[in-house]
Amino acid sequence: MTTLLDSPPATCLPEAAVAALSDRFGDRFTQNQALRDQHGKVETYHAARSPDAVLFAQSTEEVAAAVAICAEHSIPVIAYGAGTSLEGHIAAVRGGITIDMTGMNRIVAVNEADLDCTVEAGVTREDLNLFLRDKGLFFPIDPGANATLGGMASTRASGTNAVRYGTMRENVLALKVVTPDGRVITTAHRARKSAAGYDLTRLFVGAEGTLGIITEVTLRLYGIPETISSAVCAFDDLEGAVATVVQAIQIGVPLARVELLDDVQIRAVNQWAKTDLAEKNTLFFEFHGTEAHVREQVEIVGAISSDHGGGELNWASSTEERNRLWKARHQAYYAALALRPGATGWSTDVCVPISRLAECILATKADIQASAIPAPIVGHVGDGNFHVVFVVDPDRPEELAEAKRLNSVMVERALAMGGTCTGEHGIGLGKIDALEAELGDAVDLMRAVKLALDPRNIMNPGKIFRLPA
Repeated sequence: MTTLLDSPPATCLPEAAVAALSDRFGDRFTQNQALRDQHGKVETYHAARSPDAVLFAQSTEEVAAAVAICAEHSIPVIAYGAGTSLEGHIAAVRGGITIDMTGMNRIVAVNEADLDCTVEAGVTREDLNLFLRDKGLFFPIDPGANATLGGMASTRASGTNAVRYGTMRENVLALKVVTPDGRVITTAHRARKSAAGYDLTRLFVGAEGTLGIITEVTLRLYGIPETISSAVCAFDDLEGAVATVVQAIQIGVPLARVELLDDVQIRAVNQWAKTDLAEKNTLFFEFHGTEAHVREQVEIVGAISSDHGGGELNWASSTEERNRLWKARHQAYYAALALRPGATGWSTDVCVPISRLAECILATKADIQASAIPAPIVGHVGDGNFHVVFVVDPDRPEELAEAKRLNSVMVERALAMGGTCTGEHGIGLGKIDALEAELGDAVDLMRAVKLALDPRNIMNPGKIFRLPA
């Protein structure tokens, strides 16, 4: 019988480390080339960089044992969940070992009375919500992809519900983390607030695996709303759509979700998802609350939309209709790629104060229209965050150069408006220089924290910032 270990190794890992990992994990430690390539492949334009080996972990104790061996031999370690990150976070730029967390998929505890739960890092958001459904609870953070909750914590994910429920930063109560020397720590307990020492939970949330490996996550939960209603509204111009969102937010309408898809993205969605939406700049809304509360929200938003040139709100009130609507939204990236078969996507994002959102999006749209590269715009506009997908031919370096230029202009504009170079994708490989431009000397403090916790630089090296050689 052939096992994964029968594949010939093609790595530079120390023999003693390979022996120790093979003895400890058997077939779940592999140097199989296909599995290595699978775990080094990224979603977007970044080049694939395969690790030297892959380890399929099944518990916190196993992750700790693997990290301890890697620390002893100064071997880089990359944590891997669903592989859906967009800025090259999982690329093994210095080789090493990828620890696949998908086998750590147990829901450890659900505390219904306290509205929280604890899950292993490999549990996906969809699996968690399926488990919670019969309890009348849900976890709202929805980045679109069915990402693992450990990965979502590591990249400080947010998504379509962030305008009402916040991001992973607000919804993670505690973490269990394996440190770079193989110790296991718990960053906090389940209390909703604490003044006990440094906020280590927030330190690891968004650290992109550069400070340690998250193995368990304790999360806030919410009751499933009595009434959920979704609608789409088309606008003749982009400015009217954005102005509708800004005014609704400013007067305090508690929108659960509000997404902007420009006319190019709507055309792509229609072709990809076989929908028949008007090919105009369009807002996707969702409202949560009691029946009376939702009705009030709808009336207010309908009036605001009309004032800004919006058409009639088209409703999807049944669960099936809502799911179809949001599935079309969540497939926007793949729909964009289908505009140009064989192309690859350079997906980027910025976030600005909502008072500057219309100005930022309209200027970005003008830049895109002056370029030859197709680039739909999608926005979580309720919190000032929007995305552009540059659909480029990977065999034409001039197109990659143009996408890079447009991306840089977007970032510079967002920073000048008091915004950030990334609202949710993170830094990874793709925005290292942008982080320097945004935070300057503060990045030096990040480096100091990194080197204090990980002096061997084995935790996902090469991401977020550069370290001295």
